[in-house]
Amino acid sequence: MFVALPVRQRRISDKHKTLTLCVLCVSAVNIGLNNNERITKTVKDICMTLYLKDATFVDWQSLEVKRTDLAVAQGPRESISVPVAVPSPDALGSQDRVLDCAGKLVTKSFGCGHHHIYSTLARGMPAPRKIPANFPEILQYVWWHLDKRLDLEMIEASALASAIYCAKSGVTFVIDHHASPFAIKDSLATIARAFDRVGIAHMLCYEISDRDGEGPREQGLAESDTFLAAGYQGHVGLHASFTVGDELLQKAIALARKHDTGLHVHVAEDRADQEDALNNYGQRVVERLQAAGALELKKSILAHCIHLSDREKELLRKSDVWVVQNVESNQNNNVGLTGYAALTDNVMLGTDGMHCDMLRSAKAAFLTGQATESIGFDDIYRRFRNVHRHIQAFEGHGDADNNLVILDYDAPTEVTADNFLGHFAYGLDARHVETVICQGKVIVEDRRVTTVDEGEVLAYAREMGQKLWAKM
Repeated sequence: MFVALPVRQRRISDKHKTLTLCVLCVSAVNIGLNNNERITKTVKDICMTLYLKDATFVDWQSLEVKRTDLAVAQGPRESISVPVAVPSPDALGSQDRVLDCAGKLVTKSFGCGHHHIYSTLARGMPAPRKIPANFPEILQYVWWHLDKRLDLEMIEASALASAIYCAKSGVTFVIDHHASPFAIKDSLATIARAFDRVGIAHMLCYEISDRDGEGPREQGLAESDTFLAAGYQGHVGLHASFTVGDELLQKAIALARKHDTGLHVHVAEDRADQEDALNNYGQRVVERLQAAGALELKKSILAHCIHLSDREKELLRKSDVWVVQNVESNQNNNVGLTGYAALTDNVMLGTDGMHCDMLRSAKAAFLTGQATESIGFDDIYRRFRNVHRHIQAFEGHGDADNNLVILDYDAPTEVTADNFLGHFAYGLDARHVETVICQGKVIVEDRRVTTVDEGEVLAYAREMGQKLWAKM
């Protein structure tokens, strides 16, 4: 006989149906042949394996290129393996699939180290009532004007649309920094649910600041506490030094320590941040963070870090915090550019909400880095992949080896371990993304999202965009 004990239920949703599976813990006592066959069949039916047949697999760390079959297990902490053979159709479990990857590159999918989904509905929006003359005015007349008018429906639409764009660009993990000062409560859970629907793993935070007074500040702290206490992975978000007073900074650090996480904060994106820190606190931004104990939080992310002194760079080198560079956003806002090689090895890449295409971000950082720091292929690829190392250091989930991208890459030359980085820098782009697998589940196939109805989501986003613009 055997006893099957249900340990948890998992809801699997797609655009066609919702199915509840009971994941079983099986203990066997004196199991005969028939029961053993029954257990084997039950496990095969419930535990899906995705087989990638005849793939050209590029190991994301060693860059070894080899032609092989792969077995991809499903789950947030599962992995990939090389099967003895891809099962014949009649030997497959009812949930198993085989994808023909002949002529395709397969490698680990991508991650974004700094995103703003709340900017999704800004594309094509009306011009601001005043043309900004500098970065503080860009914030005042564009982004702060927009984020104060967001509601939960708009946030949901923004997150769903952004998750689709990420998925179709091969991005399966997003670290997001959200702001909606008058729609704070439940905003992070709303984003998490939207990302989960599309199938994108995530690490979220709310951008807390003093810019809108005590009410939104305290609500931001409460939202962060509630979200992290519910078991979600994320950071404690702050906007920037020039909108964060000492009391809030200390509360944010204490909250991060409570939840064993770090801060996620914009640092010295513009010179105005440094000017405010010197005028009001007698210290530069990184010095202020260091004095408050923020650099002791090893899981912290410092975005931008453009206008730093030699002393600040030294402080970063001595810490274990992470820096994320967002070149295209910096160019768009005309805040300046810098080299990052002298800061830390913990540099990763983001988009700052400009778009969702990390291959594009890597190319922009590589080309800009020729002038700012003479960056090489290996260095830009390391930064491109450092987001995975941040997640590992975070002991996060959702970014295991069963996150993969299948690339229909029509290369005019051979791809080898020796020249892959040249193809990465000058050849690969988002148009080559054909199929995307997140946590062992296919979320994009033949360049179409499989988990939600793209047309419905984008129609909803356009509706919410009109609603937002009418309020602006």
